[in-house]
Amino acid sequence: MTIITWNCNMAFRKKASFILKYKPDILIVPECECIKNLAFGEGIQQPTDMLWYGTNQHKGLGIFSYGSFKLKLLKNHNPELKMIIPIAVTGGHCDFTLYAVWANNPADPDGQYVEQVWKALHHYDKKIKTKQTILIGDFNSNSIWDRKYREGNHSNVVEHLEQKGIISCYHSHHQQVQGQELHPTFYLYRHKDKPYHLDYCFASSDMMDSIEQVEIGDYDFWKQYSDHVPVIVTFKS
Repeated sequence: MTIITWNCNMAFRKKASFILKYKPDILIVPECECIKNLAFGEGIQQPTDMLWYGTNQHKGLGIFSYGSFKLKLLKNHNPELKMIIPIAVTGGHCDFTLYAVWANNPADPDGQYVEQVWKALHHYDKKIKTKQTILIGDFNSNSIWDRKYREGNHSNVVEHLEQKGIISCYHSHHQQVQGQELHPTFYLYRHKDKPYHLDYCFASSDMMDSIEQVEIGDYDFWKQYSDHVPVIVTFKS
């Protein structure tokens, strides 16, 4: 199974072919236009299932499945948590719960980015299991921006997940330290000299054991399409 997150920087319909070359089974696309505006060109693989959430029809969170994989929104979804979407994924070699993430809520006075993830971890706490769980997407956060007196910071999010046995696939696979990543996923204004690591895939320990590869997209190729590069995680069947 291959699961990918890529913040496409809008107009996904024009860029889908480039990410689909990596043959995702599950694809999470922050800044994606709404489903009614998605008209994929000829020869583009059509998704099996599509979900989309947002208030701006040009810029929301798209979740796509391919092949035998099916997506279903869980009943405990809290739309006030923007945007962390709980989804049941079925039809593959194992069923699991996916939390698709685009941490972005400018209207929240408590904080629009990682604070949304922190709130979601507590809202869904009893549902976030120690097995068959993945959280993936654009978290808009890194421990370099931790606020000393703010509980809802990146390091506390990572620690909270680790207590459940849910670990960052990139950091584990490449033996990286939070805040000291060698592979950026975001380039401010698409400038190579302004790199940050903001996009993550966290997986429960039972799924971590089957990771085959974690790949971060190449800046020189992806800069023409977005200020983010994809995070591509492949699990053994």
